[in-house]
Amino acid sequence: MLIKIGDFEFTEVWDGVFYKKLSQYPVISDWEKRNIIEFVEYEASHGRECQIECENVDVLAEVNQAQQNRETYRHTPRPALITECTACPYRKGCVTEFVCHTTSVENAVKILNCGSLLSAVKVRNIPVEELMAESRNAANDPADYFEYIMLAWGNCQAGDRLVMERKLGRFPDETDLSVNFTPGVRFYFRYDDLVKHPDCTFDGVLPMKVKDEIILKDWLYAMVVPEELRELIEPVIPEELADRVIYVANDCRDIWDWSEKVYRLIEKRNL
Repeated sequence: MLIKIGDFEFTEVWDGVFYKKLSQYPVISDWEKRNIIEFVEYEASHGRECQIECENVDVLAEVNQAQQNRETYRHTPRPALITECTACPYRKGCVTEFVCHTTSVENAVKILNCGSLLSAVKVRNIPVEELMAESRNAANDPADYFEYIMLAWGNCQAGDRLVMERKLGRFPDETDLSVNFTPGVRFYFRYDDLVKHPDCTFDGVLPMKVKDEIILKDWLYAMVVPEELRELIEPVIPEELADRVIYVANDCRDIWDWSEKVYRLIEKRNL
């Protein structure tokens, strides 16, 4: 794997390259050093070596120094707000108290019937080679990525964007994400709770990911369901999760408004 450090639009892994955006390039924070260390260690645990590139030699030197002193950075506390991605017009960054997994209503029904979030390998029950070959694997993710449940920061809109992409069969445009936007179902977890999951893993890219399964009754903080999906979701909600479901009317202008509205409700529930 190749790690490229720079002033990109956001952090992502795409076709064997980890594009690591720095929030204040060419300054690199201890948290960003921790992310790079976690990425290198995760890749090494799956037999992949990493090469690190950065146009700024001072940043590259700091990263190399951090690699030699990993214990110093491995337990760096996460910031309350991460500003690598500033696309969000409200928060100008990712709020880190909660993480979430967003999916379609069809998948949400299956999840509730099962009682757990499952990795792609577990839920699809087909060889991982087939998952890797599907068109939805546009980023050319390796096999082990399909063994985990992916989680985003709680105020992020990326999950709903992916739901729209899979619904449309193409990348959504501005109209798709505004007047034609249909939100997915969000499963919220408190970061400080889910981090204790025995199969929680840090790969330096996502806030965290969990291998194989997250049992909802044990870990779910709240579930956000668009009001228009109530009739489909309400009949399949297990009794033990009933008080953790929030129905929200989509009276928002676009995907950004929706993400902010939802996250404010999660914050209020936390008071």
